[in-house]
Amino acid sequence: MEILSVNDKAFKEYGRVVTTVDFSTLVEGLKKTPCPDDVVYVPGDADLEALPVAKEIANVVYGEMPIQIGYCNGHNCMLNALEYHRDSEINVAATDAILMLGLQREIESDFTYDTANVKAFFVPAGTAVEVYATTLHYAPCGVDGNGFQVAIILPKGTNYDLTTSHAKVNADGTAPSEDALITAVNKWLIGHAEGGLAEGSFLGLKGKNLNINE
Repeated sequence: MEILSVNDKAFKEYGRVVTTVDFSTLVEGLKKTPCPDDVVYVPGDADLEALPVAKEIANVVYGEMPIQIGYCNGHNCMLNALEYHRDSEINVAATDAILMLGLQREIESDFTYDTANVKAFFVPAGTAVEVYATTLHYAPCGVDGNGFQVAIILPKGTNYDLTTSHAKVNADGTAPSEDALITAVNKWLIGHAEGGLAEGSFLGLKGKNLNINE
């Protein structure tokens, strides 16, 4: 799989490198978080959110919106799913990492998505990137089989448990509406049949479950 750099001009359609904040203290704090053999995602981590830089991120990057700072760490080389939010997500890499990304405009009218459209981008350790709201993304991947540690910054409340009911996937596996893709607060998810997602998730990714090593 071809892997481009986030400094490549091709990344500009998916996001941007963020240089307006010094993320070094967040990177150091992130290095203290666990990096398991599988993948762990924590929407908000109290220690990371207590860092002084958290207020600067909220003010400068999110225009004074309330934010949460969590992390996605572990070992992964597969796509498995793609998700999107109604806002940008900031990823801060404490280790080298790879993001597999798509574009929301490439989602078909039946909410399926062809994985052949996915592009991979290398994020060097210490780099922060904004992943635009129109960009499909999921768990990062490690480099050369190594683990990854990536801070995930989003508007407060994102990816937490839902409090109301939403449309269910049809018996034939199709989605009656975009509402059936909602799996958490501010999270619309399209999974792959081989991605190991929870029962009832919409499995609308068509094509190969991509592996960054192939």
